[in-house]
Amino acid sequence: MSSAPPRRHRRSRAVLLATLTAALTGALLTGPGSAIPRADAAPAAFTHPGVTVSQGQLDFARAKVDAGAQPWKGAFDQMMASRYADLNRAPKPRAVVECGSYSNPDYGCTDEREDAIAAYTNALAWYFTRDERYARKSIELMDAWSAVLRDHTNSNAPLQTGWAGSSWPKAAEIIKYTYGGAWAKSGRFATMLRDVYLPEIINGSNSNGNWELTMTEAAVGISVFLEDRASYDKAVARFRTRTAAYVYLNSDGELPKTVPSQHLDTRDKIVKYWQGQSTFVTGLTQETCRDFTHTGYGISSISHIAETSRIQGQDLYGTDVGERLRHALGFQAKYQQGAAVPSWLCGGKADLGLGPVTEVGYNALHNRLGFAMTNTQALTERTRPSGTNNLFVAWETLTHGDNPA
Repeated sequence: MSSAPPRRHRRSRAVLLATLTAALTGALLTGPGSAIPRADAAPAAFTHPGVTVSQGQLDFARAKVDAGAQPWKGAFDQMMASRYADLNRAPKPRAVVECGSYSNPDYGCTDEREDAIAAYTNALAWYFTRDERYARKSIELMDAWSAVLRDHTNSNAPLQTGWAGSSWPKAAEIIKYTYGGAWAKSGRFATMLRDVYLPEIINGSNSNGNWELTMTEAAVGISVFLEDRASYDKAVARFRTRTAAYVYLNSDGELPKTVPSQHLDTRDKIVKYWQGQSTFVTGLTQETCRDFTHTGYGISSISHIAETSRIQGQDLYGTDVGERLRHALGFQAKYQQGAAVPSWLCGGKADLGLGPVTEVGYNALHNRLGFAMTNTQALTERTRPSGTNNLFVAWETLTHGDNPA
């Protein structure tokens, strides 16, 4: 936690202390040979494209695909064969998207999420093929929704907004900053993100942790596209608190950290919130004993936000975020790979189904920072090419698999 702002006449000493502390923290939390600064604020200038995937990463993957190299060529073929890359796809926008619990009722929920994934898919297809039809399809999808969408309603509105809002800016970043053709209504799309999406997600959620993490992912991505420094700072601060409360480390103490607004101020409350799990070990998440699918949503958003931060020049992998992500991936991957679940964990039974969520974190922490991640590596390589969860995760073997950029 940051200390109170220093008095003006002591500012230089405080800045020096903060710099030394950041350097020490980075040295303790990063991998061999790494020296990564802490990330506490928006960059002075945003990097574009810069939401989850950078132009350098796109260029690396594109060269691999062009060379027919694996796993990238197989991942590209998988994406292009999906329904999301269909040039005949007709967008299905509506003014009000109403989503109840588990998307019941589903009035535009699936359509919105999948049109957003399709916009991102077509943006990637444009970048890899340079076929302008894909860029125009991505623009068509974004324009269709920005013309009519006004609100999200019912109990799942915040989560729905987070899911769709995580995919839209990834598409928009690629189109706006790499496509040379016209996108006349990009301003209207930005207005939709600012007026319809951001107010629904920027203040977070006190529901299960994957909600707030996904909502925060969307807020960070939208803030990058809008170049909104205030929203970016607010979202990253919330992310740091939520991530610490979502993944347990032994260094946290006897009990997991909590989000202050949730008032989880007794052991009984915390155990109940952690799905009845009363034994806490490094890598356990708040939703591990709910099921691995929802846990995967949370882990994925942690990795996406950390990756966006890295692209923006302020690397969260060098903080406790990276440590928590690494251990969460390894812990879940161990059981997803078939290890016996001990009796003290989730009553001796885990509801598996982690999903295609390991590539981004594995690439950053193992390939870039040099951490040994045996379980995560085995799961990642076994499940390649990773596809999409049809919610907000898509094509990450293609964009991040063994990608040094």
